[in-house]
Amino acid sequence: MSEATQKKKKRSTLSWVAEFAGQKKLNYILSVIFAFGKVISGIMPYIYMADIVDKLLSLHESGAKPSMGDFTKDIVMMAVFWVLCRVLHSISTTLSHAATFEVLANIRRQLTVKLSKIPLGSVLSQSSGTYKNIICERVDSIETTLAHIIPEVLSNAFVPVALIIYMLTINVKLTLISLVCIPVGILFFGIMMIGSTESYNNTVVKTKKLNDTAVEYINGIEVIKAFGKSKTSYEKFVTAAKEGADCFIEWMRRCNVWQSLALLIMPFFLLGLLPFGAMAYKDGTVSGSDLLMLIILSLGLVSPFLTIASYWDGIAKMGTVIGEATEILEREELVRPDRLTENPDGTEIVLKNVHFGDDDKEILHGIDLTVKQGTVNAFVGPSGSGKSTVAKLIASFWDVNEGSISIGGVDIRKIPLEEYNRYIAYVSQDNYLFDETVRDNIRMGDPTASDEDVINAAKACGCHDFIMQLEHGYDTVVGGAGGHLSGGERQRISIARAMLKNAPIVILDEATAYTDPENEALVQSSVAKLVQGKTLLVIAHRLSTIASADQIIVIKDGCAVASGTQEELLKNCGLYKQMWDAHISVKEGA
Repeated sequence: MSEATQKKKKRSTLSWVAEFAGQKKLNYILSVIFAFGKVISGIMPYIYMADIVDKLLSLHESGAKPSMGDFTKDIVMMAVFWVLCRVLHSISTTLSHAATFEVLANIRRQLTVKLSKIPLGSVLSQSSGTYKNIICERVDSIETTLAHIIPEVLSNAFVPVALIIYMLTINVKLTLISLVCIPVGILFFGIMMIGSTESYNNTVVKTKKLNDTAVEYINGIEVIKAFGKSKTSYEKFVTAAKEGADCFIEWMRRCNVWQSLALLIMPFFLLGLLPFGAMAYKDGTVSGSDLLMLIILSLGLVSPFLTIASYWDGIAKMGTVIGEATEILEREELVRPDRLTENPDGTEIVLKNVHFGDDDKEILHGIDLTVKQGTVNAFVGPSGSGKSTVAKLIASFWDVNEGSISIGGVDIRKIPLEEYNRYIAYVSQDNYLFDETVRDNIRMGDPTASDEDVINAAKACGCHDFIMQLEHGYDTVVGGAGGHLSGGERQRISIARAMLKNAPIVILDEATAYTDPENEALVQSSVAKLVQGKTLLVIAHRLSTIASADQIIVIKDGCAVASGTQEELLKNCGLYKQMWDAHISVKEGA
């Protein structure tokens, strides 16, 4: 994507906030309305209090004796508005929070759906710990913006303006004097915010590092202990944790003094009003009742300003916080149509002049290849030659940079992702199992499959016997990422899941890497039966397992240097013969 296009697609923080809030627009509008009512109700007791004081002064000046009945209405109204303030606040926050939690759930759904639509390389550019941090912590941090800042700041910013206008009608000079604390407080807040963007970004970086280190430490604990690296690895984790804490502590330490001064000065409207008001009263330029009214109304300004001040830091961080989540949502997607306009005629796969690379480094250099329907095809070659990359391009995990890949005569970029996924069953050496039962993990290949179908697929892939030996058989929960099973067991369940999908094209990317020789032979035999009539692509280092393939494609340095049967390649391809001889010598040596 060009830089101009990226700039064009870059959206502002406010536009994202508006989009997120727009998902529950009515709730937020009602929340803001009730928040306005809450702020007004919170100020009204001060108005009635001023009225009581004014009546007391009038009675004192007239020499009349005050009675409780003179103030009953004011006292009752003060109580009513106090209760109303609490009720409206509860309604407002309930509405905003109910809406926000639904919006946060929708954002998380958007993120997970987005990850399924962007190229695999873009997904793998960040660690799983980073994605966990963004989807969980960063999205959760938007809650303050949506649930509080929208209703609270809007309402608490508007009502004081109206109140200040009312104060100006009483006495312009004293009102302006009372408001001097606001620019002073803003000045202190401004000083506090100097470097806040850099400081916050630093905390984001250090938190990501801590998350990644924690995930790495936990996932690698077995290797760490086996090789006696626990001290070194633990020190790395401790260092990341200390840096993660220190960046927050240092930031807060730098801000504490200025924030305290701002919160002390900004709402202190009486700081200028009392001395200058007393002089004005003494000079007779303001009446006692007007002065009291200004004093009481200025006290009513304190709560709204403190509320706004409490969200100042959140407003300042809003761009970074939302940016963490929306960066994923703005990534370039795989270009696919919404609906299928041309049905593929069969499953023949054709690669024409395919170039692909990442980070300015080309991996594949003009590959031309034809995989006929219903045949068994194997990719072989040195490690890092591009075998898995070709398989992932065929599986539509990435888009080619140049050239095309077609299935049944249709460019795969013209087939919707959901439709294309029905054509492909993909099994890699690092397949992921969900923290569900064995039965549910296999059934993910076909959600409509019966228990009998699941068991038959497991039997065909050599899984049934070991599954029945598990504590609860097919109802055994496999643990996070299948952690309760061995690598070979996870692999066979993944193959059973792929077979149950019954897709016309099956890709096995080092699929037998974790199986022992006995089980590998069983899996190979099962795969041969289950893929009859299907197009099979296999990537394997053990050349003996693909010797009978209809076509063997030799990949070297991102180029398809040769293709043919085992016999043809042994005669015509020096690289393949060299690899075969090395493989046989290892087997004989074993």
